[in-house]
Formats: sequence, C-alpha cells, structure tokens
Amino acid sequence: MEYIFGQIAIAVFAITGVIAASKKVHDLFGLVVLGVITALGGGTLRDITLNHSVFWIEDFTYVWVAMASALITFLVFRFFNNTYRILLYLDALGVALFSIQAIDKSLALGCTAPVAIIMGLLTSIGGGIIRDVLSGRPNLLVNKEFYAIPILIGCVFYTTYMILIPSFVFNSVLSICIIFGLRAVSIYFELSVPAWLLIKPIHK
Repeated sequence: MEYIFGQIAIAVFAITGVIAASKKVHDLFGLVVLGVITALGGGTLRDITLNHSVFWIEDFTYVWVAMASALITFLVFRFFNNTYRILLYLDALGVALFSIQAIDKSLALGCTAPVAIIMGLLTSIGGGIIRDVLSGRPNLLVNKEFYAIPILIGCVFYTTYMILIPSFVFNSVLSICIIFGLRAVSIYFELSVPAWLLIKPIHK
C-alpha cells in the first residue's frame, strides 16, 4: 500500500508542478523538469534527512512515473484556462498521500512517532515549496491558507492509529481522507488560519 500511495503521490505532484509553472514556462522540457523536481523533491529531502538511500535511486520507476505524468499534463492542461483551483485540490491530494507514505517509511526504519510525524510534514510540504519557489508563485505554507494544520492533524492521527491499532486495515485511507477532506473544505470555503494564530507584520 505504501508503494502504491507513493506512486500516485509522485504522479499528482508532477502534475501540480507543471500546472504551477505553466503561466511562466512554456517549453516542454522546462515544464517536465519542474514537474519531476516537484514530485521527487519532498521524498528526497526525507531520505537525506533520515540518512537513507534516496527512494528514486533505488527504484527508477518513480522517475518514469513523474516524467510521464508531467508530459501528459503538458499535453492536456494547456487547454484549460482556470487551473489554480485544480492545482489546489491536486496539491491537497498529493500532500495527503505523501505524508502517509512518509510516515509508513519512517516507522518501518525504526523512527519514533514524533520523528515520523515530522517526516510526514517534510515530505508532503517539501515538494510544494520547491514547486512554488521555482515557478515564482506565492508559497501556500507562508500564506494565511489553512494548509499545514490539516497535514499535521492527519499525521498525528495516522501515527497514533499505527501505534495503538496497527492491525486496522483502513488506517491509511482514513488519514488520507482526513487530510484531503480538511484541505478541500478550506479550499472550497476559502478558509484561512485564525487571526489569533497569526503574528502582525513588522513595519520598518
């Protein structure tokens, strides 16, 4: 199941990378490269942090999936005008899948629960940060969007499930639904982080 989630997440994030950059980058090569970097970035950061062999070097299928997804997106999504909301929903699905897959891998490597949760956050958010920086878009993490909190809630729930009731076969599906559901609701209703959780900007 972890492998399947990983491949789907790779495909989804490659798609978001192409969509995010399509306003500024118009050539096939540039968009595919950015899609691949977006897809592989978070997991690469995770594996380097855990001092583990990088996943796509062990299994090059991840790279092929990222390249194919980016190429298909280039051929299809250029016919769509309003892609930002599609990008947000796909990002929500991608972070949900990536976070759960990262926690599975971290726990399998013997990491403690807090470390697994951090790896879930790092993996799911890392690719999106790289994508937004390279494409010159406002980063979802530093905006007031309800973004990191749903991921953290889902990661905590999933890690707790895996420790207390590891035999429950729907742990991963339930946690993915929690993360994606919270993000989808926040996107649909344009929810932002409550004011009491924000800090006032410092004026020079």
